Amino acid sequence: MAFKFLKLKRNKLGLEILAAFVTVFLVLAFFINLYWSPILAQKIRDAVLNGTDSLYKANFSKAELHILRGNIIFYNITIEPDTAVYNRMCREHRAPNNLIELHVRRLILTSIHPFKLYFRHQLDIGEVVLNDPNLHVTYKLNQTKDTVINDNRTAWQKISKSLNSIHIANVFLNDIKFKYDDYSGNKLVISELKEMSFSASDLLIDSATQKDKSRLLYCKEIIAELNNYKGKSADGLYAYKADHVKLSTLTSRLTIKGLTLEPVNAGTFFKRTAKDRYSFQLDSLVLNHFDYLGYHRFRTVSVSSIIASNGTFSLLNNPNKVSDPTADKSSSFPAHALADIKTDLRIDTAYIHNVTISYSEYNAKSYKTGTISFNHTTGRFLNITNNKAALAKNNLSVAELTTHFMNRGKLKLLFRLNLTDPEMPYSYKGDLGPMSMGNLNTATMPLAMVKITDGSIKSFDFDITANSKISKGRVTLLYNGLKVKLLTPDTAFNGFSGKLIESLYANIFIIKHNNPDNDGEAPRTFYVNYVRPKSSPFFKTIWNTLLTGIKPAAGLDEKTEKATEAKMEEADTDKQIRLTKKAARQKRRAERKAARALKKEAPANPPRKGGF
Repeated sequence: MAFKFLKLKRNKLGLEILAAFVTVFLVLAFFINLYWSPILAQKIRDAVLNGTDSLYKANFSKAELHILRGNIIFYNITIEPDTAVYNRMCREHRAPNNLIELHVRRLILTSIHPFKLYFRHQLDIGEVVLNDPNLHVTYKLNQTKDTVINDNRTAWQKISKSLNSIHIANVFLNDIKFKYDDYSGNKLVISELKEMSFSASDLLIDSATQKDKSRLLYCKEIIAELNNYKGKSADGLYAYKADHVKLSTLTSRLTIKGLTLEPVNAGTFFKRTAKDRYSFQLDSLVLNHFDYLGYHRFRTVSVSSIIASNGTFSLLNNPNKVSDPTADKSSSFPAHALADIKTDLRIDTAYIHNVTISYSEYNAKSYKTGTISFNHTTGRFLNITNNKAALAKNNLSVAELTTHFMNRGKLKLLFRLNLTDPEMPYSYKGDLGPMSMGNLNTATMPLAMVKITDGSIKSFDFDITANSKISKGRVTLLYNGLKVKLLTPDTAFNGFSGKLIESLYANIFIIKHNNPDNDGEAPRTFYVNYVRPKSSPFFKTIWNTLLTGIKPAAGLDEKTEKATEAKMEEADTDKQIRLTKKAARQKRRAERKAARALKKEAPANPPRKGGF
């Protein structure tokens, strides 16, 4: 019994000692919390002030230190620029291009070590979570390059008087509301983003990392993500959307998923503008080694490679566009178009994979829209740039493409363009594999009112050298069994009807049905020399150059074409004469018929004059 009594007494004593220790610890924690909160708050304010050269100041309504849980909570945080300091920096020509204003409802810091902060002057935090941050960025082009020379100290050097180091394992900013005011153009452009998040890992500011260029803002990696980004163009004609956008600073990779640009309906579009209507959709667009800092600071675009995968690009020619024969369309040439881009652009390589490109045009004579398409296009573009330094090293741009023309014949293309020569020289060559000519009817029927009833392309090869004034080269089209049917619009049935006589004439006297004409003979090859009219844009120039070689291959050389046009005009004249004569005959016949009817109605014995 004595032993049990002593044992119970010892247990009771132990519990009392433990309770007393816990009580003392809780009381101590309470006073530490009460004492440390203002100290920590002041240190944070000093760190922000010193780390930004007094440009920004931090404030919050309350800061709580929970020593038992190792957490700190800040409420109603604001980080705002000091306008007096900013204006002074502007006068001294060292103001930053971006000005930031941040409001956070609550900031939670976990796994902190207050004793490290007090005794070692080390701010060590496990995780930082910002709830509902509201970020407002104002961009004004004050500098085109870094000009800060007054204070070259690193962030660590700026905080070293109060802190030896700052380390944060992870930072999370969720559900960010972001507003961006851009004053760099002629008028203010405002962008607003929602459903945005940031995460950062291994933020470390100390003597070892102060000059570590592999880190951004002293973080090993920062990931920015944006969901369901939507907007409209300034003119309201287009709506754009990105399902998901992600930028990683560790890989310098920008990834965009579900990118679309959709115009308003064609009727509304063409009533409001004379421009062509285009749209595109991409499953994925990836920018590798994207210089996001250069874009952020100076609006330059520098990318090692772009990969566009699985999409469509469509262009519909504006039927209301009035062509000016005196206008110079040389601005449509790639070299000219690149030079006109205001943004400094440098893309080493652009890859496209499985992209379908289509061009459509409305023909007022046929009341139909014709389309040509290049399906499953894959290839690469090299050296897309207007950067002067890059052009000094290499002024040639190259495009290598493989596609399926009208979703049938395999077409290989090679373009070379000089980006600096004032005459804009370029060359292109390609070869098209076998396909049925009937697959061209979606273009030839609406646009040329010609239906290809039979025929097969064996191959189509071309090699052209050109500049902004003239195109020269070789065109060879091998085919067999070509037959056509000439058409006229049939508005009653919203379709076409055949022109029998003209079709027979074309098939018998004009068209060459095969190339070569007979097996074993040399094929007809045509050397083109096409002088570009000033009003002809780039791709129309290419098409007309190739057409200069395609037409004679099928029997429509210039002489035959003129003779055919004359014959067609003569046939139309004869037809009109026949119609006029027929109408005259019908009129005379109707007059005779009417006269006979009157004669029958007259009385047989009319009364004599005088009565008897």
